[in-house]
Parts: sequence; C-alpha cells; structure tokens
Amino acid sequence: MSAALWLTTLALVGQDPDPTEKPQIALRFQALELAVSGGPASWADWDDDGWVDLNAGGELWRNVDGTTFERVGSAAPGPFGDFDADGKLDLFDFAGQRLLRGDGEGGFTPVELGELERTLSRGAALGDFNGDGHLDAYVGGYENWDEGITYADHLLLGDGAGLRVAWKEASLRARGVSACDFDDDGDLDVYVSNYRLQPNRLWRNDGQASFEDAAAELGAVATSEGFGGGHSIGACWGDFDGDGRIDLFAGNFAHVDSRGDQPKSRFLRNTDKGFEDKGTCGVRYQESYASPAAADYDNDGDLDLFFTTVYGTASFGRKNNPVLYRNDGDWTFTDVTKEEGLADLPPTYQAAWADFDRDGDLDLVSAGKLYRNTGAGGHWLRVQVSRHAIGARVRWTQGERVQVREVEAGTGEGNANELTVHFGGGVLEEPGKLEVRWPAGPTKTIVVPTLDRFLVATVGER
Repeated sequence: MSAALWLTTLALVGQDPDPTEKPQIALRFQALELAVSGGPASWADWDDDGWVDLNAGGELWRNVDGTTFERVGSAAPGPFGDFDADGKLDLFDFAGQRLLRGDGEGGFTPVELGELERTLSRGAALGDFNGDGHLDAYVGGYENWDEGITYADHLLLGDGAGLRVAWKEASLRARGVSACDFDDDGDLDVYVSNYRLQPNRLWRNDGQASFEDAAAELGAVATSEGFGGGHSIGACWGDFDGDGRIDLFAGNFAHVDSRGDQPKSRFLRNTDKGFEDKGTCGVRYQESYASPAAADYDNDGDLDLFFTTVYGTASFGRKNNPVLYRNDGDWTFTDVTKEEGLADLPPTYQAAWADFDRDGDLDLVSAGKLYRNTGAGGHWLRVQVSRHAIGARVRWTQGERVQVREVEAGTGEGNANELTVHFGGGVLEEPGKLEVRWPAGPTKTIVVPTLDRFLVATVGER
C-alpha cells in the first residue's frame, strides 16, 4: 500500500454557508425531547451513513438525519474502533471484557476471545500501542470495596482477529483512562486517573507497548503538597494554550474537612521539560467533581472544558452541579454554565462531545440528555482521518496560530468523544494548512481549500 494521501470535501446537509451569521438563540444549548441512559457515552458513526450515532450506557441510538435519534438495540458501554481493519466500527466492552464485531449497519456480534482478565473496570482507551497496525486496549482496573479486591490494569494487544492479555498490574485503583502521544514521538502514551488518594500514572510508551510510569518525573501526578495523589476520577487531553503541545486536565474529587484540604483538579501544561502545574485556572471548587471533557464549543480556537459532578448535594449540604468553563486564553477559564443553557444539571459521570447535526459546532450528551449547540460561532474545520487511525495527529496552521488535535477513543471516565477531529477557527479568514500524521505511518501536509468544511483524509492506494 502506498503512502499517497488525498482529501475529499463532503457536502454537509443543512450546512450554513456563513456560520458567523448563524442566529444566536438565547441559550446556546437546547435539550432534545429525548431521554437516553445516563451511563458512559461514546459517539461513532457505526452504521456508516455520515451521521454520528450514540452509545449511551449500552443503549444504541441511531442518528436520524441530525434531527432526532431512535433506539435500535442494546450492546454494552464502551468506545468504538475498527479492530479488524474492515472499515466497520467495532465496540469494546471494557466492563465485560468483550469485543463486539460491527457489521456496518448497527449490528454487533461478540468475538470469541478466550479467557481474559477478571475485572471491575470503569474505563478504557483504545490505540495501536505497539505499532503493528492493529488496535489494542488499555483497561483500567478498579476495586471491589466490600471484598477488599483491587483489580488489575491490563493491556490487551490486538492482532486483527482478537485480543490477548500482554501485561497487567494491580497496585492502584483506576477510574478514567485516556491515551495521547503527549511527547510527540509517534506512539501513544496512557494517562490513568487513580482514586483513594493514590498517584495518577503517566505510562510513557517506547513504541513497542512497553510502558514506564513517568508521572512523578514529569510532574503529572496531579496532586498537592502532603499528598501522594488525589481522588482522581477522570482526565482529558487537549492543547489548551495553543502552543502545539497537548496539555492535560486532571479532575479530582476533593474533600475539605478534618482529613485535610485534598488535591484539587488542575491543568498541567505540557512543556519541553515536563508538565507545569498551572493550578485550577478558574475552575471553582466543588467537592464531588467527576468526569471532564474538552471541546471548542464556541469555535473561537480555544479548547473549553465541561466537568461533571458525582453528587447533587455534597458535604455540609453544599450544592454540586456540572459546569461548563469557557477558555478565555492565557490559562483563564470562566464559568458560563447558566448563560449557555446548562444550569442545574444533575450529578453524572456522562460527558462526551460530537457534532450530531453536522452544522459545524459541537453538541453534548450529559446526564441522560442530548444538548444541541444552537449558538453563533466562528469558522470551523472538521477532519475525519481514515477509520482505523485512532491516535492520528492533526495539526492545523492559520498564519501564526497552530491547533493540534488527536483522534482519541477514551476520555474522562468511560466516555468517548466522536472520532472526527474538530477545530474552531474563530474570526480568522485564512484557510491555512493541515498536517496529518497516521499512527506508525506517513505524514502529509495539505493546503486547506476553504473554511467551514468537513474533510476526509485517507491514506492508501488511489
């Protein structure tokens, strides 16, 4: 197979030719008259009709032309990926340790895998961790508190036909798992959010799926003085300062009581010397923070943050609610939850982003509701890298502004944003250029033909 690359511009149903003139509705996020499961959410176009579908707590919801969703069956919570490289998305059930083969029409059939690791898992991340061209899965192992059991984190390596246990380690209690090539060396690394005041792990990959924990060395434990770690539930990767390096937000449940002032959630800036702890950056204290998800919801070119909570009422009768934080640049984040239409959401671990109506801005699923983004925004660019390319890195340059995204399958605790990469372009009119790097594969630079378009980047034979 050659390394030729080409781009196809797809016509978008209902595309506004000038999204900067899109009428502003009083509240940006409008809930659809539809209730879904509040369990872990993952987005993917598993029936290959061009509209991104939803897996909510194991309920499969088909996207009907971006206007509504219909429930078409049940499977299992988990992220999607093309494990056998047949062009059809499969589903990985991290709780049940199952691989469900997709038929490209919304049907999923379990694959015989043999004996895998017994587990209680709350999240996993997919990626080609050993560079052999097949998808693998890193599964976080949590605990059975009543029985005093800590289940093992384990790595499942794929060969196109199935998965096998290649490594396991059972010392810490994992919640969320997310993968990113944070050091930009061409292989996917893994961040594991650990609970019970245990240190988070940053597993640095040598390219052969051999990992070393570099969290302490690089300043990525996400804790504070006097503590070995936090009550971490979920984390998300993103270039929050627009410097071309992918940073990290670590979400911590944190008590402030007789046991002490426990480590708060924090942003960790990726530098050439490791991670710089930027602190909370405006993320106000709530005790029961849970699962974060990053997205440029207002298309201004800065990644914003949505952050859920475990409780509606936490210690001492204090109200806790999920919060939307707008990135105002220079590591300053502002609570815009009420003004954008997401006030008073109930507690949930569910948080995942996708442009389900294909109008060029990102919509949200959280707390069992689908929220359509109806607000005016800047220019945008969306890039779909060929289906088996989880871990692909896409770099968009407009003049002096650089934005970097990766195709990811796993964020927060047990959730997954859609596999299409989304960029907000703000008011800049210059289309610029794209650099697409495939996992363990070629890199190609392409001049972007025009703004406000959906592009497909494919590597292979013409």
